Amino acid sequence: MLRERALAQPDRVAYIAGDTSLTYREFDRRADRAAAALAAAGVGRGDRVAILDKNSLEYAEQLFGAARIGAVQVPVNYRLAPDEVAYIVNNAQAKVFIVGPEFVPVLDAITGKLEHTTHTVVIGGEGHAHLDYATWTDAAPAEPPAYEGATSDVFVQLYSSGTTGLPKGVMLTHDNFLAALEVTNDAWDVDDETVLMVAMPMYHVAGNVLTVSVVYNGITGVISREPDPTEIARAIEANRVTHIFLVPVLLQFMPLIPEVTACDLSSLKLMLYGASPISEDVLRGAMRMLPGTGFMQVYGLTEVTGAITMLPAEDHDPDGPNARRLRSAGLPNAGCELRIVDPATGEDLPAGQVGEIVCRTAQNMKGYWGMAEATASALSEDNWFRTGDAGYLDEDGYLYIHDRVKDMIISGGENIYPAEVENVLMGHPAVTDCAVIGVPDERWGETPKALVVLAEDVPEQQIIDYCRERLAHFKCPTSAERRDAIPRNPTGKILKRELRAPYWHGQDRSVH
Repeated sequence: MLRERALAQPDRVAYIAGDTSLTYREFDRRADRAAAALAAAGVGRGDRVAILDKNSLEYAEQLFGAARIGAVQVPVNYRLAPDEVAYIVNNAQAKVFIVGPEFVPVLDAITGKLEHTTHTVVIGGEGHAHLDYATWTDAAPAEPPAYEGATSDVFVQLYSSGTTGLPKGVMLTHDNFLAALEVTNDAWDVDDETVLMVAMPMYHVAGNVLTVSVVYNGITGVISREPDPTEIARAIEANRVTHIFLVPVLLQFMPLIPEVTACDLSSLKLMLYGASPISEDVLRGAMRMLPGTGFMQVYGLTEVTGAITMLPAEDHDPDGPNARRLRSAGLPNAGCELRIVDPATGEDLPAGQVGEIVCRTAQNMKGYWGMAEATASALSEDNWFRTGDAGYLDEDGYLYIHDRVKDMIISGGENIYPAEVENVLMGHPAVTDCAVIGVPDERWGETPKALVVLAEDVPEQQIIDYCRERLAHFKCPTSAERRDAIPRNPTGKILKRELRAPYWHGQDRSVH
């Protein structure tokens, strides 16, 4: 697809990143060079290539370059702690590991722990002992070896933590991406004048899909290095961005920042938002800031290649007859079947009754890398995927998210799995038992709270600091509370709902 775009519109700008822009011809050549460098490093069909960086042109060219030789990009969350990064790189058996200049300390800390990696490469930066990215790619042939791909091949492997606490590699194929991207053309009103901003991290399914959407639609994409509200607003103004996806926490901050509101954002035609729940106050504030922009909520997961429902712009009328739909995640995408089932029996439930959301769509992942049992429990033989989220469908087919079947916490758009945090907490010498739950937070939606049973008095901050030394900060508890005991059922499972209930009292649903 990239090759076709480069031949049809060689001089059209493909991507803009800061002061740098690349035409489709230039980007196509860079993808070739990236592919050739990977091939020279011994990477071939089915091999994994890990990358740890903030959004960049190199990130995008590696995504397409890996695919040109049948390899699979493995984006790594740059907010993870070094040992967490090492686990993903090793689990993926990545032969090549590429990092941005800010992450050389992480690479240095784990180089000796990488079991399959033969080439460590740094994009820019100085004074390190690794391959320089530009030198590495410049030394490669102009063209990669010939390769005939299949649409059923895995294209990207994104990691999504599991309730066991260990991340799972979600294998998404070219077919998955094609199914997801086909929906966007009509729903997003994409045309030849569209300028799409990639503001979400490329390790996130939204950032990843949007990066590919640029080439799929043959339009211009604006890459934001990181999700900084002021830089995003300035880039919208400078490049006349028409379409963007943001998480609710950014929409919450942006109207409050004078440097943001001073920017001319009138070019925006569509504001997509999702990845975590949004409050009506935040949504109304964002809509006031962007009065001429259509808003569209999307709901999905990494395992379904992004969005599977959309709440159309016409349903975003806070004072209209259907204002209640602002609490909805919208209607299923074309080609996506949604059901609400009893999580215990799998039987369908009637409209208005809460159960587990399951979906069947061509966007459903191929499976979890090297985890046949986990794949089988999540994905049926006839391609119904269990989302782990609970909700209901109204009489008109609109989906409402009510709660979570799994214990996942979503804080500022990041997924946090309590079992992983609990596992760390249990390593503290004073902690004899613990539970981690999500509690409401006005800024982040919800944040982790540690409930701990202690053998001796320990200050709350020491518990938090202990986690921060061992986990990415966004996963760490923001508060800790001592308990005499952790309630469990007869089989030993922690009664999370019972623990959460007092903190969510007065809320109309158990997500914030």
